[in-house]
Amino acid sequence: MLFKTITKENFKKMVEALLEENEVIGPKSRDQNTEGNKIYRFLKINSFEELEMDYTRSYSSPKNYFLPFKEDIATYHFNDKGWEQEIQYTTHPRVIIGMRACDINALLKLDQVMLKSVYPNPHYFARRRNTMIIGLDHEPLEDCFCRSMNTDTVFHGFDLFLTDIGDRYFVAINSDTAYIILNKFNAKEVTEEDQERFKTVKKQIESKFKTQVDITILPELMDLEFESEVWKKWGDKCLSCGSCAMVCPTCYCYGIEEDTDLSFSKATKRKFLYSCNLLDFAAVAGGHNFRPDAHTRLKYRYYHQFRGFVEAFNQSLCVGCNRCGKACPAGINPKAVIDDLIRTEKNEH
Repeated sequence: MLFKTITKENFKKMVEALLEENEVIGPKSRDQNTEGNKIYRFLKINSFEELEMDYTRSYSSPKNYFLPFKEDIATYHFNDKGWEQEIQYTTHPRVIIGMRACDINALLKLDQVMLKSVYPNPHYFARRRNTMIIGLDHEPLEDCFCRSMNTDTVFHGFDLFLTDIGDRYFVAINSDTAYIILNKFNAKEVTEEDQERFKTVKKQIESKFKTQVDITILPELMDLEFESEVWKKWGDKCLSCGSCAMVCPTCYCYGIEEDTDLSFSKATKRKFLYSCNLLDFAAVAGGHNFRPDAHTRLKYRYYHQFRGFVEAFNQSLCVGCNRCGKACPAGINPKAVIDDLIRTEKNEH
């Protein structure tokens, strides 16, 4: 990995140049919550001025630019001779600016599933390959626990990663394309002063993490507490709305639907993101439901995040952004659930 610095004025020029040939996505505020705080989303920008580089946390993650809520995965055309299948894998060049370390780490976890599994996802691969990622350091919110999940820093999975050191950015460079682009805008070699500023900023960021979650023995603990009343306590609050999965940067459960036009000349197979908390997630033909209770579905979602994914990939699926806790209308927070499990285990022994 190489390091350079770029002035904020030159970074602006670089973004303006990227806008000429790419779709550029970045953090923008579109509304306010009931407390008067801005609600940020990753949306298409048409000028540098639309970027809000000082944003706190986006309501939903940039995941949906790689795994859309809905996408057509195949179209079938029928005629007298039979049928033909049409699949579109091509995507347009895209740049996403301002992704936090936890969201980039979330993408790396999705890469494990979507790119390195037995059946790679070609649609995800096309979007990932044609997307330049420019990450951005930030100070954590009070409820962020990404440091506990070891996702507060990132060393790959991006093209450029920026740290604000005053009048310029300290830039980590992780791709040849990014290196070439950056050097067109008068990027400078890192000086000792730049290094000291960078270290100071990183220490300030680290000191502001307030929320901690103990995950050292969490996979084993979840096995021990599989029948715990903790699941029913929190599951009975769950509304089974799926909001947690919709804002989560790593949830990837999906459903498949097919529809046919009235002329029966064309049919479309469509994939849509889904949630394991929804009532019909485990429903099967004949009317049986393997997980009819909300607390059972809640438990298995946590098991996937903190137990199953650990067994498969030696890491938790959760990155600690706590978007799910903020989005949940019932006030279910992953830290509270995990702390409850730990207390229960200690009381039992």
